[in-house]
Amino acid sequence: MKKIVLLGLSLLFSLGVVAQETKAKTTKKAATEKAEKAKKAAKEEKDAATAKAKKTEKEAKEKVKTTKEKATSTAAKAKADAKKAEKDVKAKVDAKKDAVKSKADAKTTETKTKAKKSAAEEKEDLKQTAASKAAEKKVADKVTGEYKGKKVFTGPRGGKYYINKNGNKTYID
Repeated sequence: MKKIVLLGLSLLFSLGVVAQETKAKTTKKAATEKAEKAKKAAKEEKDAATAKAKKTEKEAKEKVKTTKEKATSTAAKAKADAKKAEKDVKAKVDAKKDAVKSKADAKTTETKTKAKKSAAEEKEDLKQTAASKAAEKKVADKVTGEYKGKKVFTGPRGGKYYINKNGNKTYID
């Protein structure tokens, strides 16, 4: 039994010695891996910095180009706006002249139509007496239209009527 126990212990001891690496080997591997990682990181940073510098240079050139284009287009736009403003002023002056002329024409036409008013129309205007005008003022119903040249009112129950020359309500079907 002692032999079996000794054999088992020696087997475990030998496996333990063979399976372990030394600290020096692991430290050396870790140091080389760190160095490689540091080299990669430094290279990536350098590449990123050069790419950023190129990009910034390109953007600066584009900004200069667009600024020149904007200045040129702004100058052209200002010239076009000045021409347009000049045309607008001329158009307004012409429109005012036309408006004055049309007002004068309208006044002459209006006076001619007033002069042409027939005798029958004048009598009809006179037919509306003071009584009918006063009755229209007293009515509290809504005005809904016109019938035979007179205002049509709608009563509270929906009846439609107008005020005749005598000042009375005349209902309409």
